Amino acid sequence: MIPDKLRLSLIAALVLYFVLILLLLKKREISLKYTLLWLFAGVCMGILVIWPELITIIIGMIGIESSMNGLFILAIAFVIIILMSLTSIVTKQNEKIRSLTQTIGMMEKRIREQEAHEEKETGSD
Repeated sequence: MIPDKLRLSLIAALVLYFVLILLLLKKREISLKYTLLWLFAGVCMGILVIWPELITIIIGMIGIESSMNGLFILAIAFVIIILMSLTSIVTKQNEKIRSLTQTIGMMEKRIREQEAHEEKETGSD
C-alpha cells in the first residue's frame, strides 16, 4: 500500500521526531508529563507507518469508504485529542497560578501589617 521509499522517509521522519522530543526533554524545555503525550503520539504514528493496513481496517470499522477522507478524519481527531489534553493542562496550570497569586497577596498583606505593628511598637517606646 505504501511505497518502500515513502515508508523509509516516514520512518526517518519519526526517528527525527523522537530525537527532537528527547532533546527538548534533556534541555528541560518540555516537562516529562508533556513529553509522554508527544511520545504516545509518535508511537501511534509509528504503528501506522509500519502497519498501514491498520488505517484501512480502522476506517472500514467506522464506515468511511474513502481512505483519504478517513485518514483526514483520523488525523483531525488525533489533533483534537492532543488539543483537549493540552487545554486541560493549561487550565490546571491557570488554577495553580491563580492560587499562588492569591497566597502571595495574602502574605504581602500580613507582612505589611506586621511591619506596621512593629513600627507602632518601636515608635511608642
